[in-house]
Amino acid sequence: MSSFHLKILNIDRLFFEGDVEMLVARTVGGDVGIMKGHADLIAALDFGVLRIKTGEGEKRAAVSRGMLVVDRFGAAVITSRSEWADEIDLPRALEQKREAERELERAKSKHEHDMAEFRLKRALNRINSKNRY
Repeated sequence: MSSFHLKILNIDRLFFEGDVEMLVARTVGGDVGIMKGHADLIAALDFGVLRIKTGEGEKRAAVSRGMLVVDRFGAAVITSRSEWADEIDLPRALEQKREAERELERAKSKHEHDMAEFRLKRALNRINSKNRY
């Protein structure tokens, strides 16, 4: 199978760079699969799991929103946060979920509600990513 170059960039660091055979990402419009020669694409990413297939197998990473850019040179994922599914601390993610639920109940403004909802979605994504791994 042919490969293409993929970069995954977090706000603070390069998370992954290498040649891959396929990338599956959750966009706000649904899942999209990328292989070598894919048409140019810019898409907003939703909370979800990146599935990265290489010659050595498949890796999964949880991402918290971002952008996917595909062009003739390869693909780039730009996100505020990503982490390998097999490295997620499940007890910590469950505690983050509980705390976000408490914050959601106590929210007094739309901003507080939106921030708590974001944290809850991120925690649920981490939990789901770990459970699928």
